[in-house]
Amino acid sequence: MQNPIAQLVEDLAAGRLSPEQGLARLRDLPHEDLGFARLDHHRPLRTGLPEVVYGAGKTAEQIVAIVTRLKQRGHPVLVTRLDPSTFAACGRDLDAGHALPGNYDPLSRTWRWAGAPVVPTGAGTVAVLCAGTSDLPVAEEAAITLELFGNRVERVADVGVAGLHRLVEHLPRLRAARALVVVAGMEGALPSVVAGLVRCPVIAVPSSIGYGASFGGLAALLAMLNSCAPGVTVVNIDNGFGAACAAHLINHPDERAAAGRPAGADAAP
Repeated sequence: MQNPIAQLVEDLAAGRLSPEQGLARLRDLPHEDLGFARLDHHRPLRTGLPEVVYGAGKTAEQIVAIVTRLKQRGHPVLVTRLDPSTFAACGRDLDAGHALPGNYDPLSRTWRWAGAPVVPTGAGTVAVLCAGTSDLPVAEEAAITLELFGNRVERVADVGVAGLHRLVEHLPRLRAARALVVVAGMEGALPSVVAGLVRCPVIAVPSSIGYGASFGGLAALLAMLNSCAPGVTVVNIDNGFGAACAAHLINHPDERAAAGRPAGADAAP
């Protein structure tokens, strides 16, 4: 994932931009005020992660305006929780201004765009697992986010604890991964099982899938928070995006330098 500020410096050094053009691009740092939104163009430099658009609750016009400005800055663009009706209302406006079109995935309700093919830059692979087929929308949100941010992703679906023999055949791939994102609803047991079999970080995502006593994912959330397996970190219910961001940073240890923090900066003298 190319840092837009680093790209700006390279373009200036190579003469592809004049000093005036460079200053124009820097004018709106650290944010750009659209009236209804303040776009954080400085976020990739600080954190190594781009600004991402949460689509739920926004109008088609607002989403198009935000996406247009992010694309003009060269950010990879991700819109999450974009329901099909709002996407349809956006028409072709999301793809305006660039030859490469974006991609909408109705399963995960995400729209993504990159100005160039994304080249994986992570230290390894991130595996995304889900306990059941009904968990796929959340798992796919995580997988698509990881891919857009420059990670190699392994997908493993429908390996929940009701049939653990389905998980066993995938253990070599899981043990080779640098981090795991594990999505489960119902009783939420899969992350604990997986964490007892691998030696990499496990990011648990409770899903809202389940019958009445699952309380919309609360039962799975509490089960994951009470995991007896070490190395399990838990994000919010249905938050595949948040889990992907954590896994991305685990898989990109050099993002510290990209965010302006020298490696070892937190070490004791």
